[in-house]
Amino acid sequence: MLKDLICKNRSYRRFYQDFPISMETLREMVNCARLSPSARNLQPLKYYLSCTPDTNAKIFPYLAWAAYLTDWEGPQEGERPSAYIIVLGDKNLAQSFGIDHGIAVQSMLLYAVEQGYGGCIIASIQNKDGLRQTLHLPEQYEILFVLALGKPKEEVVIETMPASGDYKYWRDEQGVHHVPKRSLDELIIS
Repeated sequence: MLKDLICKNRSYRRFYQDFPISMETLREMVNCARLSPSARNLQPLKYYLSCTPDTNAKIFPYLAWAAYLTDWEGPQEGERPSAYIIVLGDKNLAQSFGIDHGIAVQSMLLYAVEQGYGGCIIASIQNKDGLRQTLHLPEQYEILFVLALGKPKEEVVIETMPASGDYKYWRDEQGVHHVPKRSLDELIIS
C-alpha cells in the first residue's frame, strides 16, 4: 500500500555501500520522476546519475549530512551511498523550478523504497560550483538536490513529538535514528 511506502520512506544516511544499485534502476527512478506532475508541464528538470565507486567518491565530499547530529560527520567508508541522482534545473527552460524537484524526488524515493532501497534528499551541498566542475556539468544546469541512495544500513523510527515541541532528530546508543513528528490533530485546523 502507498501509506506503507510513505512510512518506510525515511531519510536514510547510512547504507551498505557494497550493495550496488544498477544504472537501469536509477533510470527507472528518473522515469518515475518524468511521469510525475510538473508546473505548467514545463518539465525543466534534468538528472545526473552515478552508480560507480569512482564517481560516487567524487560526489561525496560536497555533501553535508544530518545537521542535528553535531558529533557525526556523515557516513564512514563502507556506509556511504552506492548511488546518487543529482537533480538539475535546466535554466534554458526556466529560471525558477517551483516545486517540481520536490515532487520528482518524492516519486523517485517511493520507487526506491518499493525496490528495497532508501535514500536521503540532500539540499545542503557545500560547493555547488565545485561539484559542477568536478562532474563537468554545463552552466545551464542549476544543482537543486542530490539524492543519496542505497540499501539502508540503519533503522529509522518515527516518534511522537515531545510536549516541549523539540523537532530535532537524534540517534540513540544503538544507532537507531529517531524522528519526532507532530500529531495529526496538531496539523489540521478546524
